[in-house]
Amino acid sequence: MGTYRESLRVPVSWWIIAAAAVVTLFGIVAVPVGTMAGAVVGGIAAVLLLALFLRYGGARVEVDDTRLRAARAEIDRTYLGTVEALTGDDARHAFGRDCDPKAFLVLRSYISGAVRVQITDPADPAPYWVIATRHPDRLAAALSGHSVGRS
Repeated sequence: MGTYRESLRVPVSWWIIAAAAVVTLFGIVAVPVGTMAGAVVGGIAAVLLLALFLRYGGARVEVDDTRLRAARAEIDRTYLGTVEALTGDDARHAFGRDCDPKAFLVLRSYISGAVRVQITDPADPAPYWVIATRHPDRLAAALSGHSVGRS
C-alpha cells in the first residue's frame, strides 16, 4: 500500500497580493483619517486574510495503509474503487461540466491537477471524490498501491 502527504497551501503570489492589498488599505485610510485608523483597518484586513489563507490553504491530502484523508473527510481504503489521475482539461472538466452533483470535491482553484476516486461504499451518497493535487500521478499511485518516482 502506498503512502502520500500533501498540503494544499495557497501560492506565494496570493500572499504578495494580500500584502499589497493591506498596504493599500492602510494608505487609503491613513491619508485622510490618520495613521492610527489606517493601522487598525490594515491590521484587521491582515488578520482576516491570514486566517482565510491558512484555513483554505490548510487542507491536506493524506494516504496511509488504511485511509484516504482529503481536507476534513476521510474514508477507509476498502471503499475505494478505480483511481484516475487528471490533468489539464480533464481536471477542469472533472470539477465543472462533467461533475456529478453528488460527488465530494476538494477543489483549490490554484491547483491544476486532480485525482478522481470511485467510492464503492453503498452507504456513501457520493459516487466518487475529486481531489485537487499538485501531483496527480503520485497520489493516484499511492491510492493504487504502486510506486511512482518523483519528478
